[in-house]
Amino acid sequence: MAVYFASDFHLGVDARQTTREREARIVAWLEHCAHDAEAIYLVGDLFEFWFEWKHVIPRGYVRFLGALARLADRGIELHIFTGNHDMWMEDYFMQELGATLHRSPIRTRLLGHELLIGHGDGLGPGDYGYKRLKKLLAAGWSRWLFARLHPNFAMATALFFSGKSRSSQPPETEFLGPDKEWLVAYSERKLAQDPSLDYLIFGHRHLPIDYRLSNDRSRYVNLGEWLHYDSYARLDERGLELKYWPK
Repeated sequence: MAVYFASDFHLGVDARQTTREREARIVAWLEHCAHDAEAIYLVGDLFEFWFEWKHVIPRGYVRFLGALARLADRGIELHIFTGNHDMWMEDYFMQELGATLHRSPIRTRLLGHELLIGHGDGLGPGDYGYKRLKKLLAAGWSRWLFARLHPNFAMATALFFSGKSRSSQPPETEFLGPDKEWLVAYSERKLAQDPSLDYLIFGHRHLPIDYRLSNDRSRYVNLGEWLHYDSYARLDERGLELKYWPK
């Protein structure tokens, strides 16, 4: 058995491929995972924007949602983390798929390994402007106000401000070093508090990273993204490997 991890699909905008083409690749990957998956962790920013009104969810993504439903029907555990682009998830994935929804990093044990898993936004030092904005957007009254907008207007506005197309944005390629990578700093701090951690797994950074931390045993792993890299991680009893689909 194995556990799979991926993040930052950003369905809803075009990039190297159209969002429909990217969705097809993600569905193919999910079907591949189903052969030996005990659980699948989707670690945030699955959509460029997501909001759940009481009786409405965003249009599209039916192949992706259908693939998740098939996995759930086969008894595979689904864990979904909110990211900074889809922080306004509510209970849709829990009710329809039986998924477990996580809004903050979790500490867990999987296949004999100790893990810390989270999307990664707002963690570590710096980025204080975003941290203030996140606190504002996460407030209940902010959600309530947005829900009063008509979905057509609300979705068009949200996608406009989040970036209508990423096709002109080059992929992240440079690891900045442990002093400038905020999630490395965060991982080192969490490792000092909990030395038993084997893997600290995050998304958000949009760069696949497998970095050995200061104790020379534990690893910080960033899952990258599916706009350019199609990267994911697979964990089994032997350990965790950062991989690239379809390899």
